[in-house]
Amino acid sequence: MRKIKYKKTRKTYNNPLEYTGTHKRLSSALQLFVYDNAVFAEDANFTVDDFKKIDLSKNNWLNIHGLNDMALMENIGGFFKIDQFILSDIVNTNRRTKHEEFENTLFFNIKSLLPTEGTDNIHVEQISFLLKKNVLISFQEKRSDFFTHIRERIRKHTGIVREKKTDYLLYLLLDAIMENFYITIENEEDKVEELIVLSKSSSNPDILIRIEKHRDNFNFLKRSIVPLRDSLLAIKNLKDNDGFVMIEKESFHYFSRLSQKSIELLEQIESDMGMLESASNFFFSSQSHKMNEIMKTLTVISAIFIPLTFIVGVYGMNFENMPELRYHNGYYTIIGVMVLIGLLMVFYFKKRKWF
Repeated sequence: MRKIKYKKTRKTYNNPLEYTGTHKRLSSALQLFVYDNAVFAEDANFTVDDFKKIDLSKNNWLNIHGLNDMALMENIGGFFKIDQFILSDIVNTNRRTKHEEFENTLFFNIKSLLPTEGTDNIHVEQISFLLKKNVLISFQEKRSDFFTHIRERIRKHTGIVREKKTDYLLYLLLDAIMENFYITIENEEDKVEELIVLSKSSSNPDILIRIEKHRDNFNFLKRSIVPLRDSLLAIKNLKDNDGFVMIEKESFHYFSRLSQKSIELLEQIESDMGMLESASNFFFSSQSHKMNEIMKTLTVISAIFIPLTFIVGVYGMNFENMPELRYHNGYYTIIGVMVLIGLLMVFYFKKRKWF
């Protein structure tokens, strides 16, 4: 899981464009979907020179893979009149989830989280969206299959996506990313259940290390979803703002669904963190119980040997006037008495259920 460092303030001067992610060697690629209820066209090899061909009378979805080509980002910013600090937020993957509304643009970025196969880590990818009139631009760090089913719905004209504007497409893309949160949380839950079972059957300290690792994962999930919840709530509240026209009135209830989903995700995380806390408490309780059992066994053994040690000490004082020292069967008698005392004490402790 890549550590995200959030900066509290933004510099007042224009931020230089610099990609801060991990996919710096991937070449950028553009893909354009043009569609409405009757027409569909797809260009998988879209280039900067083709910008002038964009038909703003129809819905346009421009998807960009790879954010390390700063010249391309400058050209996109120039053609679509995107402010420099917005471009900076797109290529700086250390930014927290946020949204910003302008008179003719809605900017939204989000962290897509997925479990890393074979490890306890979480893979992080930042995805940004720019919504303008009849144009939605999505920026992805690398190629992925997050939106494959949405592309197929557009191609095959299934559902209502081609009947709606690009604000509905933005809802579908955000919803697809939020599904990754569910996948990640379910994966974490499976591992937490495994840790709960292990904490009941093993005293291996590595279990506690894994518990703390998953606690960090849940905290990271929470830090990623809280700003998303706030952004979706702010978008939902734009319904009464007549000056904001990037989202149609009848589409706001879709974003309300996303807002409710984010709340459900946070509630699920709180519940799972409670389970993780229970696993941690059980591990420590199990360790304490085992230690108590060991101490109880040692105490019982010590208690049995106290009177035996006393007898041995008495007959080890080496006084000359000790009649038992001259008794022919004294050694065997004392050994028998000591054995009898030990057996009686074991019987007594067993009857009292002290071990």
